[in-house]
Amino acid sequence: MFSVTDSTQQPRDAADSSQQHPWSRYVAIGDSFTEGIGDPEPSLPGGHRGWADRVAEVLSQGSRDFAYANLAVRGKLIRQIVDDQIEPALDLHPDLITISAGGNDVIRPGSDPDAIAELFDSAISRLRSDNATVVVFTGVDVGFSPVFRGIRGKVAIYNENIRAIADAHDCIVADQWALKSVQDTRMFAPDRLHMNPLGHHEVARMVLRALNVPNELKPMEPEPLPSRSWRQARGEDLVWAREYLVPWVLRRIRHQSSGDNVSPKRPTAAPYLPTGD
Repeated sequence: MFSVTDSTQQPRDAADSSQQHPWSRYVAIGDSFTEGIGDPEPSLPGGHRGWADRVAEVLSQGSRDFAYANLAVRGKLIRQIVDDQIEPALDLHPDLITISAGGNDVIRPGSDPDAIAELFDSAISRLRSDNATVVVFTGVDVGFSPVFRGIRGKVAIYNENIRAIADAHDCIVADQWALKSVQDTRMFAPDRLHMNPLGHHEVARMVLRALNVPNELKPMEPEPLPSRSWRQARGEDLVWAREYLVPWVLRRIRHQSSGDNVSPKRPTAAPYLPTGD
């Protein structure tokens, strides 16, 4: 995990002495992971909370002028994120940026993690052009998941590329691969793809550790899994395939995305409010 040591990563304005961190303007970009899918909260913009909102909530504490924007949209591939979110993010003049991109590409059959890395590297070059602190994410170690275990090697290659890019551009790495607490089916929503509130909470804690920001977020222990027979487990697999896998495959065939016609939930940088007020 990397830490912020280069003075070029500090924001333009001196931090308020009452704050426990130097940032005043945070912009999150990415896909459903950053949008907060799997962590529903109807009172918030977009109807979801997620780890980025949870991080912004902590960063805003004790600050008179902290602002937060979230441009992430579910279903987006890395090319779409680069084309649609990088410049709008820079236009908001952030001093802290988080970017998680490429996950939807990695899970697609035949995708190339090295080609993903080329796009990611160009994105980071642009995001670091104004000396903002940039946080990047490795992918989760999916060895625990029967659904995604087969792409574990591709995720590992993707992660090594992310680490190399972060090192080259002096970014902070939020290391999900090493985050053992989320390597558990109880941290995921019924679709087995997106994290549930427990998972998003653990990711928020990880990001704040990476930023070296003191906080009062405590570990959230999931309830034990109930015992299941083989027949019950296979029945659950069939329900999952019908409700989530088949629609996903049909969208791929039709060249559709779950993010079509979805707008960013926080398109402008504004004070973080824990409700949709």
